[in-house]
Amino acid sequence: MPSISKKGLKMPESPIRKLVPYAEEANKQGKTVYYLNIGQPDIKSPTVALDAVKIHSLDVLAYSRSEGAEDYRKKIALYYHKNNIEVTHNDIIVTTGGSEALLFAFGSIMDEDDEIIIPEPFYANYNGFSTASGVNIVPVISKIEDNFALPPIAEFEKLITPKTKAILICNPGNPTGYLYSKEEIKQLAALVKKHDLFLIADEVYREFVYDGISHYSILQEQGLEEHAIVVDSVSKRYSLCGARIGYLVSKNKAVMQTALKFAQARLSPPTLAQIAAEAALETPQSYFDNVKEEYVKRRDVLIEELRKIPGVKVAKPNGAFYCIAELPVKSADDFARWLLESFDYENNTVMVAPAAGFYSTPGVGLNQIRIAYVLNEQSLKTAVKVIAEALKVYQD
Repeated sequence: MPSISKKGLKMPESPIRKLVPYAEEANKQGKTVYYLNIGQPDIKSPTVALDAVKIHSLDVLAYSRSEGAEDYRKKIALYYHKNNIEVTHNDIIVTTGGSEALLFAFGSIMDEDDEIIIPEPFYANYNGFSTASGVNIVPVISKIEDNFALPPIAEFEKLITPKTKAILICNPGNPTGYLYSKEEIKQLAALVKKHDLFLIADEVYREFVYDGISHYSILQEQGLEEHAIVVDSVSKRYSLCGARIGYLVSKNKAVMQTALKFAQARLSPPTLAQIAAEAALETPQSYFDNVKEEYVKRRDVLIEELRKIPGVKVAKPNGAFYCIAELPVKSADDFARWLLESFDYENNTVMVAPAAGFYSTPGVGLNQIRIAYVLNEQSLKTAVKVIAEALKVYQD
């Protein structure tokens, strides 16, 4: 038969979704599965966004502009202004989710076999995006003992080669929840300017920062205009994951002109979803205040309960809604599958994401899991209780 491409064979499975068949089978057996594996908030989408789609008056569901509707992009620019980020609508391309924004960025600044440095653990799909783009991830490891803080700049610098084109960070981080400080951003800014690299920041969790700490965008850093590229999305901000609307944002005109060609090749972002996302910009601040308050409570409950389990290490996140927990097992992958296939506590079981898939370095993170605290407090307590009871009887 005809053969599959080498690129296709290299594409990694999603550590977030690969256990779905096991969870479905557990459901068929009558078990209640608590899903801690995926960042799908249970927070309701803003009514203003959903209503905008219900009451639209379109006669034809037509293409939009390839870079996204102009009025929408102007409103996005106002949103950034409110967050002390000064850009114009011409610095923004609307994309089909943050995923497409990152693919456009990769395609615009890197050629086959070029390299991008990323602190790991990182969002698992960065592995897939790099494979699809034919570029190589060069990881620099952050450690749970350091709460997954930015590794020393010297660790980045010694990895830079003639093939290095960019550094990519997620801020706040998925899967760690770590929030990079203003000083850490300034260190990275100085490094990319020194070596004439791009700095890409995935800032989709910008609104979700806790404990009185402020988010500092790379677009706020003076002198970084030609180096900074931001990937953004409405998915988590407004609990609109299914809308598939994101943005690519940069003041570098050559980058944006190039990215626009990729946008033109896929024609346009979805029209109805842009209507919803544009309306979502009218979401009142009280919505975000309530959501942040809820996530802080969930985080605190989760961390407190995890730390009660013997042998478990967990880093406390300051942003997003994820954490990495290190378990007293050899293989979190085997443990996660066993939870769904062979274990329940009071007819409850749990689906987690094995964290090895959030690294590109082989053999790292094998005993770690990523937990998304997108369930209510009581569900989180029950889920952690299941993990605690499972660890008492699990054998590697």
